[in-house]
Amino acid sequence: MNVEKLRSIVGEDWIITKREQMENYLTDATILAARPEVADEVIVVKPADSKEISEILKLANIENTPVFIRGGGTGLCGGAIPTMDGIVLSTERLDRIEEIDKDNLMVVAQAGVTLGTMLEAVEDAGLFFPPHPGDEGAQVGGLVACNAGGTRAVKYGVIRNFVKGLEVVLPSGEIVNLGGKLLKNNQGLDLLHLMINSGGILGVITKVIFRLYPKVASSGTLVIAYDNRHDAIDGVPVILRSGVIPLAIEYTDRDVIEASAKHLGMKWPSTVGNAYLIVMLIGASEDEVYTQAEQISDICQKSNALDILIAESKTEQADILKMRSEIFSGVLSVAADGLDVTVPPASVGILMDKIDEIAKQFDTTILMCGHAGDGNLHPLLLKELCDKGIFKQVKRAIYQAAIELDGVITGEHGLGLIRIPDIDLYPGGKTWNLMRGIKKVFDPNNILNPGRAIP
Repeated sequence: MNVEKLRSIVGEDWIITKREQMENYLTDATILAARPEVADEVIVVKPADSKEISEILKLANIENTPVFIRGGGTGLCGGAIPTMDGIVLSTERLDRIEEIDKDNLMVVAQAGVTLGTMLEAVEDAGLFFPPHPGDEGAQVGGLVACNAGGTRAVKYGVIRNFVKGLEVVLPSGEIVNLGGKLLKNNQGLDLLHLMINSGGILGVITKVIFRLYPKVASSGTLVIAYDNRHDAIDGVPVILRSGVIPLAIEYTDRDVIEASAKHLGMKWPSTVGNAYLIVMLIGASEDEVYTQAEQISDICQKSNALDILIAESKTEQADILKMRSEIFSGVLSVAADGLDVTVPPASVGILMDKIDEIAKQFDTTILMCGHAGDGNLHPLLLKELCDKGIFKQVKRAIYQAAIELDGVITGEHGLGLIRIPDIDLYPGGKTWNLMRGIKKVFDPNNILNPGRAIP
């Protein structure tokens, strides 16, 4: 690696070569027991714009040096961890919101802007960005590269539904603009959507144009307590058939949400039950939200709900969302991994049954939370499985159960690095070969995030 050349591109103050000064750039939020090992020879660079990124990638191609893209470090599958000697390219200096276009209902943000910063700016402008993919420290470029999902996908969908334009630096160093402030675009193949969920293997996203919505007039959050998982999940298809489309329908075990609350120094509002649905509602008026809440309450009472609480104030709603969004931080001390399996929404209860059977087979406890409304479940595997030497078997058994229900092993976190070894359970045949061919076209020297996103 030509350190002097890198210094000449980004400047002396924006390159780190001493290991003790770069530790925060070498890991992400992957649970420690599953986190890959970091390579020995790594340099961190912090470019200021797409032009500097272009020069870095041109140099990397000449020297055949791997480049690992680093956003907010909130990924959960090892995608940002440099496992080969090379360059960690941090997007943190690309931190400006360039425009909030009220007339077109769009926001233009550089890739290093955090979700929290963008949400605040959009709200101050009287507008609404529906997705909430967990940690608000995530950067918007990473949200796009991973097609982040999160809690609010039931009503509005995932990040892909909101991306209208991208600026991307290709592995060759060329800078391209895809899409724009357009609601329709049939001009050729859709390269914009190819970049979404590419895991950083096709290009470095440097700017994003997101679609916005008018600010909602009223909202409310229901916390619905049940004695067991099955009663909770049984009510979800009925809610979805009722005509009410909630912003979110989340599921969590009591132990999981209370661990998150304790970690955050907060208090979970419900004192009864062992399993919970969290249902978020929005409407044009308070009356509309109350009508939706009453309809859902009737459904849940028929599915054996023990108690139903409604959070009306913004503070109460924000606290519940925070406790749900930061569950993984709350279970770090006991969990070896948090899986990301996804099945058709009506099969979530069946998958839970299969996971309970797996827990009995291996004499363990498997905690659960997830996005009940869109079929995305997060089984939490305990560290004791590593101590017993059966962690891999339990994980693969859960993956196999999901696949047998026409599901996949990851619904929102992506394959990253740590999910790749288990992709043999999901034979892709020609599909994987096509993906490898696309990677070869964009990145013939395989310098960008090598070993990630595709097997």
